[in-house]
Amino acid sequence: MLTAYDVMMAEIFDSAGIEILLVGDSAANTVIGYSSTLPITVDEMIVFIKAVSNGAKRAMVVADLPFGSYEQSPAQAVETAVRLMKEGGAHAVKMEGTAAFAEHVRAMVLAGVPVIGHIGFTPQAEHALGGYRIQGRGDAAETMKRDALAFQDAGAFCILMEMVPSPVAAQIDEALRVPTIGIGAGASTTGQVLVWQDMLGLGGHRTPKFVKKYADLRSVVTAAVGAYHQDVLTGQFPSEEYEFDK
Repeated sequence: MLTAYDVMMAEIFDSAGIEILLVGDSAANTVIGYSSTLPITVDEMIVFIKAVSNGAKRAMVVADLPFGSYEQSPAQAVETAVRLMKEGGAHAVKMEGTAAFAEHVRAMVLAGVPVIGHIGFTPQAEHALGGYRIQGRGDAAETMKRDALAFQDAGAFCILMEMVPSPVAAQIDEALRVPTIGIGAGASTTGQVLVWQDMLGLGGHRTPKFVKKYADLRSVVTAAVGAYHQDVLTGQFPSEEYEFDK
């Protein structure tokens, strides 16, 4: 799984064999420039989901339920999820939460919406969790396992674990019947997810410890744009070879 927010990158990731494209509410930070994921709206999410759905020919497109769009009731969760599928073209949704939201998952599944449950560090609850920190240490590990089992029993087809100690993630994976996806949760999960800008070196100055950079596109793009700028200023571009025949 990789995040995707536009048609061009969706096409590239799809053709490279990525099985799941996550239209994450991380678009709030990485695309719009908000300071957190909290401000992004359902209408904004739908624009990104449409773009990714138009670019994906084979991969499953999963969309995040943004903050404030599902917490009030299972009915609100169903309404939002249906919009992301009908208007955006998503194949499934991902919802952050704990066992307290199991009925939200159940309601969406009964309405025909495939659901991934997101546990561990949940960015939408960053303030309630006391900031950007690892979850599931000590006694909290058993609570997290109960969250995962509650989501599974409510019908979630997959569980995503973020910033969870590797041994805890392994125990939860072992306890579940459904596949798991990890991000900062070690190698025991069924699959992995990263924010694409992070793994290709386009992220900001704070790159999480769990991210492996597979390229340094920030340097490549900066050099290319600088060269273009200089060529225009000095008159080297466009040269005759780039002009239309007279």
